[in-house]
Amino acid sequence: MKIDNMETLGRVVRKYRKRQNITQSQLAAVANTGLRFVGDLEKGKPTVQLGKALNVAYLLGISLEVSDADGEEK
Repeated sequence: MKIDNMETLGRVVRKYRKRQNITQSQLAAVANTGLRFVGDLEKGKPTVQLGKALNVAYLLGISLEVSDADGEEK
C-alpha cells in the first residue's frame, strides 16, 4: 500500500490497532505518547511528530519502505 499522506497513515494505524484489539489508551501507554497524539495520528493530522508516528507504526508491526516517485525502492 502506498502511504503518501498522513490521512492514509492514520487509517493504516487505526486498522492495525483495531485488528490487534488495542485501545487508543493502551497504544499511547505502550508508545509512551499521549492519548491525544494517537487520536491525532489516526485522524491524519499533518503536524504530528514523525518520530513518534514511526514508533507507533513499528510497535503495531507496520513496515514502511522508501521509494522514489517512480516506485523504485531505494
